Order: sequence, then C-alpha cells, then structure tokens
Amino acid sequence: MLISRFVESIEPLPAPLPIRNLTVRSDTWRAIAKAVSAAGGRLLALWGSDRTRGASGVLVVSAAYALREGLLWLDLPLGGRSVNPPGYPDLVPFFPCAARMQRAAADLLGIIAEGAADQRPWLNHGAWPADGHPLRRDPRERSHGPVGEAIDYAFVRVQGDGVHEIPVGPVHAGIIEPGHFRFSVVGEKVLRLEQRLGYKHKGIEARFTELPPLVAHRLAGRISGDSTVAYAWAYCMALESVAACTIPARAAWLRALLLERERVANHLGDLGALANDAAFGFGLAQFSRLREDWLRRSQDAFGHRLMMDCIVPGGVASDIDSVTAETLFRQCDAIEREVVELRKVYDEHSGLQDRFMTTGRVSPELAARLGLGGLAGRASGQAVDLRCDQPHPPYHQLAVNIATRRDGDVAARVAVRFDEIFESLRLLRVILAGPDGGETRTPLQLPAKPALGAGWVEGWRGDVFVALELAGEPGANTIRRCHVHDPSWQNWPVLEHAVIGNIVPDFPLINKSFNLSYSGHDL
Repeated sequence: MLISRFVESIEPLPAPLPIRNLTVRSDTWRAIAKAVSAAGGRLLALWGSDRTRGASGVLVVSAAYALREGLLWLDLPLGGRSVNPPGYPDLVPFFPCAARMQRAAADLLGIIAEGAADQRPWLNHGAWPADGHPLRRDPRERSHGPVGEAIDYAFVRVQGDGVHEIPVGPVHAGIIEPGHFRFSVVGEKVLRLEQRLGYKHKGIEARFTELPPLVAHRLAGRISGDSTVAYAWAYCMALESVAACTIPARAAWLRALLLERERVANHLGDLGALANDAAFGFGLAQFSRLREDWLRRSQDAFGHRLMMDCIVPGGVASDIDSVTAETLFRQCDAIEREVVELRKVYDEHSGLQDRFMTTGRVSPELAARLGLGGLAGRASGQAVDLRCDQPHPPYHQLAVNIATRRDGDVAARVAVRFDEIFESLRLLRVILAGPDGGETRTPLQLPAKPALGAGWVEGWRGDVFVALELAGEPGANTIRRCHVHDPSWQNWPVLEHAVIGNIVPDFPLINKSFNLSYSGHDL
C-alpha cells in the first residue's frame, strides 16, 4: 500500500492541520497499520467509542496515526451488543506502544485486541465490576453496583540466583501521584522494571459527555495542571474543526504565547528537580526561583499562574496591553541571562555530569521502535516536533528550530530542555514584538448533525491529541465521545527499558528526566 497516496486521497476535516477520517474494515485496519509502520509513521492514539443508540449502533475502535501528510484517524466498527466481546486486530506487532492503549480500551468499553499477548487489566484495579464498562452508553453496562474483587496483578517475575524484587508505590512520599514500580534487581543493578499505573483514573472521559461542548474546554484544561494550555488548545481546536471555524489571527498568536510560556515554566522546574535528584541543591534553588518569578508574571498578565481558562472556543479569553507585553518581553531577556549562566554551571559541574552522562540511555533505534516521543524522543534522535512538522497558525510563521540529541541519556534530556528554553524565549520575543490588535475570539456555530473533530498540539512533553465526537441531537448538540491523549502513553513503557542496567538509586533521576504524567494518563 502506498500510504502517502492513500492518505492524500481522503478529504481532510476542516481543521488548522491536515486531519483525515476514514471508516475501514478489519483487514484494512491491519494493512494500514503495517503500511504506516513501514513508512516511518507513528501511532498517536488508540481508543474505543460506543456509538450505539438504543438497540442500534455499534462499538468502534479508533486509531490516530501521525504521518508526514498529517494525521489519519481510522474508525473500525466492531458490531453491537450482540457481539461479545467485540474484537479487532492487534496493533502491537506494528506499534508496541499500542499494548497499554488496547488494554485500557478493554477495561473502559469491553473491546478486545484479538491475539494480543498481554490481556491484563490496565485501568481496572477492581474498582468496578468485571463485566462493567464505564464508557458504555447503556447504564446497565456501566460500572454501577457491587465492585469486583481486588485484582491479583500478574507481574512478570525474573528468576535466578541473587535476584530479588523491590516494590515501590503506589503511594509515594510527598505529593507525587500514585504509581507502582516493581524492580527486579541483583545487588543494586536493575534487571527489569515493570510499572502498574491506572490508580489516578478519575472518569474524565465520561465526564466530558455530561458537559455542553462550549463549556468542556474548562475540563480539558484541568486534566493535567502542567499542560493546561496544551489540553485546552487541543480541545478547542477539535471543537473549532467541528464548527469549521477559523480563529482570528490575533487569537492564534496569543495561544502560542501561552503555550510557549507553559513550556518554559515546566522546563525550568524540571532542570531544578533534576539537579536536586543528583544532590545538587543549588540548581534546585536557582531554577525554583526562576520558575516562581515566571509563574507570578503569568498570574499578573493572564489572571492565573498556570494560565488556566485563558484559551476558549473560538480564540482566547482576553488580550494583553502594550505595557504587559513589554513586561513579558523584558522577563524573557532576564530569564535568558540567568539560564545561560546556570547552563555553564551545570556543564562544568563534574559531579552533576557524572550522574547525568550515560545514565538511563535510550538509543535512537530503540526510541524509534517503541515510539518514544516529545522531548524524550528528541533527546534520542527522534526529530519530531509538531511545531516544525505540521506547523499550524501561528507556528507556520515562526520557523521553530527543533532541539535534538542522539545520546538518549539523562544528560541529553537535560540538554534538550536547555535548548528548548532558549528557543521558546526567542519565539516569545517574536510573538510579543509582532503585530497586536484585532479580534481575539469568534463565535462558534455547531452543526445540527453528528460530527467529528480533532485537535493536535505540541505540548511541552510531546503531542497532545483530542478526538471529539458530537451527537448532533435535535435541540442540543452534546458530546458523544471525547478522547484525550497524553504523550506519556507512549513514553511510560520506554522508561522501563531506560532503567535496565542502571543502579536503583539512579531511578529517581531517570524518572525525572522523562517526567511523565500520571494524571494525563489515568483519565
């Protein structure tokens, strides 16, 4: 199959990015996966939907692929309730990162990847009945009633002389979110790490269906506090594509301003935390100070430290005046001067570099095979950045410089963060010095029939993707399904490989160098 020609033959959705949707049969589902893999494409997300209405309709499994030509969204109808359990071809042979997504779909909707080697539950920790599925539309098939028994999770055991296990979590010290890590070690060397996540499951995707479409962006912005701008933008982009709405140019520039400030804030925090995990408290103190100054300026300019609710359907909630723009511009200069000096300190500190270099390495070959994305992927030679590959307004005018390394260790992930801070500061100055004025929001008119839309944004951690289905019911347009995807789905499994061969005390450092999301993963 010539995947490029095939994709370009599909009419794109009315969105800022080339996004195409197609309904396929089971054999085509597998053939396209094989062709996308062979062409170097990425599996962006896999999820299920219940499109039944009364006794009619079907369950559907969907997959989104990132290609050079844009995003391809496939739907595979699986049949109605009479098919039990509905099955579809396993994608793991082509995309190993599909495994956990398929397991989550099985928990949430009862749809099964046929022939998949790993059929263990992923989100269901015994909190809902074994035959209950929270995203089924029929209330009788949801997770009401007595819960199931606690699940004895079948961790993979490593056998051999001197091998022992170290269980960590799910409850951790401080305020870290819950996740279980099972280490198999000899002495202090890690032979295997197996994660068990899903403890943070909050029912967010079901909650979307209870909210009006023009209000649900507020929920999207609260999925993960460190990515509130990215999630809100992706949701609003999906809603705007449904409405065939083009946002004003000024609104697009302001959204980019918010997104790049979010990126800088997170990178500043991570660089301090990484130094702290390597026993270099000076770095934590300095970067914590810079991050706090950055967040306070966001509070002054946008009314919220994390810039929550600043992105709204059709544009942004408000503009900034020239005085605020000048203040933000000067802060970029001030932050850059300090980060330049701190980078010299980091690069010249032998103890810090000893902990960073060669630790938690992921080779470019392994990164490509496992689908490692975002900043962690770029540190392992994966030159993928949506702002460069598929630049939607205003990024098509900003000429973003991608930051990459090939060593794939903690040092490389630190270097990418430094590079991205400097590039974001450059972009922010360009945005702030650019043209101002103009409309910041346009009204949306949602269609009175079922419709699909998608949003795709390069958050600070990687691709944030939203697939939106509106029901188009008479008198009111409601959300039938909203699937929100965090790049951590692809990256958590790679962390298991990055730890192998390292010592146990280096795990916090390796883990922080990825800094993956629980909240964005355990919806």
